[in-house]
Amino acid sequence: MFPLDNLENWHSGKGYWCGTSDVEWNDWKWQMRNRLNQKEQFEKYLKISESESEGLSLSSSKLLVSVTPHFFNLINPSDPDCPIRKQVIPTNKESVVLPYEDPDPVGEEGSMVVSGLVHRYPDRVLFLTTDRCGSYCRYCTRSRMVSNAQGYGFHPNFEKNLDYIRKHTEVRDVLLSGGDPLLLSDSKLSFLINELSNISHVEFIRLGSRLPVFLPQRVTDGLIDALRGHPNVWMSIHVNHPRECTIELKDACHKLVNSGIPLGNQSVLLNGINDNVDIMRSLIHRLLIMKVRPYYLYQCDLVPGSSHFRTPVHKGIEIIEGLRGTTTGYAIPQFVIDAPGGGGKIPINPNYVKEVQGKTWKLKNFENREFIYQSH
Repeated sequence: MFPLDNLENWHSGKGYWCGTSDVEWNDWKWQMRNRLNQKEQFEKYLKISESESEGLSLSSSKLLVSVTPHFFNLINPSDPDCPIRKQVIPTNKESVVLPYEDPDPVGEEGSMVVSGLVHRYPDRVLFLTTDRCGSYCRYCTRSRMVSNAQGYGFHPNFEKNLDYIRKHTEVRDVLLSGGDPLLLSDSKLSFLINELSNISHVEFIRLGSRLPVFLPQRVTDGLIDALRGHPNVWMSIHVNHPRECTIELKDACHKLVNSGIPLGNQSVLLNGINDNVDIMRSLIHRLLIMKVRPYYLYQCDLVPGSSHFRTPVHKGIEIIEGLRGTTTGYAIPQFVIDAPGGGGKIPINPNYVKEVQGKTWKLKNFENREFIYQSH
């Protein structure tokens, strides 16, 4: 179990960069400039395994490696199975590609109406803003394009994307993603959000970002001002493990929420990282302390070279069953599979219906006790 109520146990500080000034450490651009992306840099601080050494060599043609100093400090150097380490340092397991894995595992390319704009659901679009991230998750759904290691050549055309949205009045919801949209400058974000806010049928804008986790220093007053260009901006962050819930992230989340930006979290179920009820319970409790609503728990997508991250689907169901009744329902995320080929997110739930006979429903609760409900 991880401590839930003692904030002193939440990681904070400069760690390996203790000689760095506060001004530099708290500058998100300094964090970006000083990311670790070479094998020699990792070897300076960690004992790299043979598998990791091979993975670091292979990454240049699959998905680049890059870790911010803030996030790197969360790695336990004495634990080869550290859940932070596994997410950002590649191993030779990434070279194992299964026949059913797909570079475009959720079928985004088939719904891409303009370069960088995916219109899969009737009333919303996915607006890809960049192919760069603060750090690169080794299970990334968009590893075909993110970091451009595979030569995707992502070149978004914001004006064409905006024009499409203006012409399609059914679009009421725009999700800015990437890569990571918070890597855009404050001025570029402000431009995008202001342009979208001038489209009368766009009711709200969402941002999907892991940057507050990788470098919470990005949540500046300038960013807050840029996000205020539309009256209804929401943000989903991506936290997978309690160790990622630092004091700095908590402060960043509170700053966003106190500025009127609601926050949700999307986790990916990862083998040996968070596929455990106690770890997941600790995570969702910490998220609530940070004013972040647990939103989705994703089954890991069929990304080439990601099989070592994936769990059996029933593991996700077991986790949801283990959470139900043992914590507030507000904290329990929806477990989903993003269907291969562009089928969209499909909710996967434990079965609490034992039997239906006419208007009589036989149900079970979290304790496996049975109850009868008579419907109309």
